[in-house]
Amino acid sequence: MVENFNLDFTQVVVIETAKQPWQDSPAAGVRRIPLEREAAESGHVSSIVEYAPGSSFKTHQHPLGEEIFVLEGVFSDENGDYPAGSYLRNPPGSSHAPFSKDGCKIFVKLNQFDEQDLEQVVINTETTQWQPGLGNLKVMPLHQFEGRNTALVLLSKGERFLPDQHRGGQEVLVLSGALKDQHGCYPKGTWIRSPHLSEHLPLVEEDTMILVKVGHF
Repeated sequence: MVENFNLDFTQVVVIETAKQPWQDSPAAGVRRIPLEREAAESGHVSSIVEYAPGSSFKTHQHPLGEEIFVLEGVFSDENGDYPAGSYLRNPPGSSHAPFSKDGCKIFVKLNQFDEQDLEQVVINTETTQWQPGLGNLKVMPLHQFEGRNTALVLLSKGERFLPDQHRGGQEVLVLSGALKDQHGCYPKGTWIRSPHLSEHLPLVEEDTMILVKVGHF
């Protein structure tokens, strides 16, 4: 496993996850696509993870928290079942034994919480109401702590924006449709990490949904 992978937060990183090879994890039937990684099985890590039907991980702890968005299928642990569209936050010091009965795919961020961010969060975004945003976009706030914000954003076809500056950095995972800016086109499954004070001119030519984190760099 490559260590210190994509950890220069002054650089823009773009990964089309659909084009990346899967890597096996220590658990049988669980594989992943690394996006950023401090060490093979510890430290700051972001990944797309796929559980085959019936696969599982042994009980493990989250020293500095775990954040999950369920992309496909149903993700489970001893506390419940979380269908596609579920957003989870397991705070620093928490532990669980995750599994998937029928298989699932999730976006996972490990060991990236503030030590004081101790809120346990479980949100089913499929049943949560959208809120109006600027222009025709809709926003679903998921979490906020000390200037760090996570939300779903739904952009309508043809939406264009004024230059957007990323104070504190921005991280985007395209969940449906395609996001565009002056640098390129980012289809479903693309992960984009932009540094503090970087700028872009976002637009969409089809209805597009993105998971967005800001202010955490």
